[in-house]
Amino acid sequence: MSIVVRILSLGWAIMMIMSITNVADGAIPNDLQEKISLINREGPYLGIVVPNRFEMNPLLESSNFLPHDTIPHLDHAGRRFRIGTLENRKVVVVMSGLSMLNSGVATQLLLSVFRIHGVLHLGSAGGANPEIQIGDVTIPHYWAHTGLWNWQRFGDGPQDELAFESNGDYTRKYGYLRFADYQARKEGEKSSDNYLNRVWYQPEEIFYGDGEPEIREHAFWVPIDKHYYSLAKNLENIVLERCVNSSLCLPQPPKVVRVRRGVSANVFVDNAAYREFLNSKFKATPVDMESAAVALVCRQQKTPFIAVRAISNLAGGTSSVDESAFSSLIVQNTVRVALNFITLASDAIENLDVAE
Repeated sequence: MSIVVRILSLGWAIMMIMSITNVADGAIPNDLQEKISLINREGPYLGIVVPNRFEMNPLLESSNFLPHDTIPHLDHAGRRFRIGTLENRKVVVVMSGLSMLNSGVATQLLLSVFRIHGVLHLGSAGGANPEIQIGDVTIPHYWAHTGLWNWQRFGDGPQDELAFESNGDYTRKYGYLRFADYQARKEGEKSSDNYLNRVWYQPEEIFYGDGEPEIREHAFWVPIDKHYYSLAKNLENIVLERCVNSSLCLPQPPKVVRVRRGVSANVFVDNAAYREFLNSKFKATPVDMESAAVALVCRQQKTPFIAVRAISNLAGGTSSVDESAFSSLIVQNTVRVALNFITLASDAIENLDVAE
């Protein structure tokens, strides 16, 4: 073998070794891993997950947000994790993108890569509760994913066992939606059956991060952190902005309110019948496409979680409010509530440290 060929072969081998080394530590390049290690030594952090740029930018543009001096952001797996402080509390902010998949993946990456002591999720939502109006900011006690169904075959009824129910994979515990109940018909006309029959709502499978592998637990209603929910009681006193300008105001002052339940699914709900069903069946107030996924991942990783969701539309309900005209105002109010929560949580931690 010539000296040239040997040199080329050696060079190729060195490049391969460097390539393998560079993707060690869970496929995270070494230079990025070094930055992550540096950031984590300064932690822990409050993780903040936001669905889209429209809802995230007001948070980042707030005078309360100060980027990290040397590492203002880290890019990994298609996400940009912004490092800094909000209300003097160390935070990592990530935009998840829309949908259950995106929000779940973003939250898992956040918790896997960084030292996170809790997660705050914020954004807008549809409103299923007629007592809550556009502009109100809701903080549900429980979240559920209402997009996991067992679709029952035509001809079977509520008393008939579902497919794979005997294996423990599915259940009739949480009830169903019967499509024939919503069939349009003339006055006095009898209700007929519908080939779509029923869909039964199902819990998710939870595999705890510190548990035995492949041992599952089912979860439908996922509570937010008890301590966070208790702190949120103080947020109900916040005075929110009502007007975009002197001539454009919401019909009534918006409020912050803790509510019983919120639901999420990969569905944008703009349908009054389904809106009413979600409220009557599940006592749901906000309806969105992300929060339950964040809640489920945080439960699996046993990380405290809270979601702040402002009502930006009535999910198919009727309203005299021009929803688009108030979108910026609603986001600003949501950010205000989130910042107040961060202050409350920081004060609570500092008081606990002093007591210890």
